[in-house]
Amino acid sequence: MMIRKTSAVPIRLAAFVALLAAAAPILRGQETRTVYRVPVTGTVEMGLAPFVSRALDEAAEAGAAAVVLDIDTPGGRIDAAWEIIDAVRDSRVPVHAYVNRRALSAGAMIALSADGLYMRPGSTIGAATPVVGDGKRASEKMVSAMRSEFRALAEERGFDPAIAEAMVDEKVVVEGISEAGRLLTLTTTEALESGVANAEVEDWPDLVGALGLAGAPVEEIGPNWAERIVRLLTNPMLAPLLLSLGFLGLVVEIRTPTFGLAGAVGLICLTAFFGARFLVNLAGMEEFILLAVGAGLIGLEVFVIPGFGVAGLAGGVAVLTALMLSMLGSYPTVAEVISALGIIAVSILVVGVLAYAVLRHLPFSRAMSGVLLDRATTQEAGYLSAPDRPDLEGRIGEALTDLRPSGTVGIAGERIDVVTEGPWVEKGETVVILRAESYRHVVRKAEPGDEDTVPPDETAPV
Repeated sequence: MMIRKTSAVPIRLAAFVALLAAAAPILRGQETRTVYRVPVTGTVEMGLAPFVSRALDEAAEAGAAAVVLDIDTPGGRIDAAWEIIDAVRDSRVPVHAYVNRRALSAGAMIALSADGLYMRPGSTIGAATPVVGDGKRASEKMVSAMRSEFRALAEERGFDPAIAEAMVDEKVVVEGISEAGRLLTLTTTEALESGVANAEVEDWPDLVGALGLAGAPVEEIGPNWAERIVRLLTNPMLAPLLLSLGFLGLVVEIRTPTFGLAGAVGLICLTAFFGARFLVNLAGMEEFILLAVGAGLIGLEVFVIPGFGVAGLAGGVAVLTALMLSMLGSYPTVAEVISALGIIAVSILVVGVLAYAVLRHLPFSRAMSGVLLDRATTQEAGYLSAPDRPDLEGRIGEALTDLRPSGTVGIAGERIDVVTEGPWVEKGETVVILRAESYRHVVRKAEPGDEDTVPPDETAPV
């Protein structure tokens, strides 16, 4: 009996594949143990929302075990907070909030949207009612919308919705926690007792342990250079400076003989102002179209229509409206409207004062006297667009074209561009030149008694 030997290679290959299949879950678990830390600090503005959204997507693509929003903010724009909340809810990775000092107003709303809420000792959360510029409560419509948002977040996280409502509206009273007439702001201890917070943690190692990921590496995601620039350019403190420099540069450029530094700085500042707002969805095509229409009407008023009338006024209103809309979100509060109006008013005041100082005193500055055009190119100073032709005055010629009112006249073989003093002249009729003022030659239809100033046997130079 002959025994056939079987090759050991297929058996070993099958065993290796089975080993990999058994180890795959363990290897994936090791890959996903990284915790991503995303700072949510400073004022909540429109530049922050794209950064948080990008960080959550990056964490999901890297297979992170969890994302922690490190929150320390006094609040900010409600529309920016809503964008962050939507990104948190749509995240493919569990998102937890770590209140590291304070989460007030819009910051509280962001913290409550997370899957888990952890607080550092001595931290606070709450005080989220929208207010107007003078500190008074916003409209009932906005307060109602915020109350509904906070109530939905509380129901989603499983604690008393009245507690969340009391953070928004001082009329809501929660027995033993809040008082009438005061917005609810919870300390770390109060947040734990009321079920708002999951746990109190001293530092990051404690937080990672509370998440059940003790020993997991923590990787911080910071804003990239583009996001830093956008956040800087959308900061409410920088907006008046950009607008002032932008319009001041254009005003100075109008008075300079050629396009130079002032115009370039003005265009760069205005481009930075509108471009940053376009990137964070504050400004859209509507604002750009409105700005272009306004600039076109102002240009029409300056260069075409004499005086200042309807076109200039409409252009100014269109430009100011575009500026204001570019600083307001989809759901602006009264405070944001007042802030936008204040920024525009400050910019107009600054531009007016600086433009007056520059245009009045710069031409007389010894060092900067050549920057502005302060001389007129008059005929008395020797500036002529064409030589005078006194020899043409009184000459008789024939209209080579219809003069309505301008056209061409032939005099002794020379073609001359002319304009009538009033009535139109048909082609072929005889005319007489009344005045020759540089390039402008004024004619009228010849009448009986008009005689040519040059004898018929002489010709004018061609």
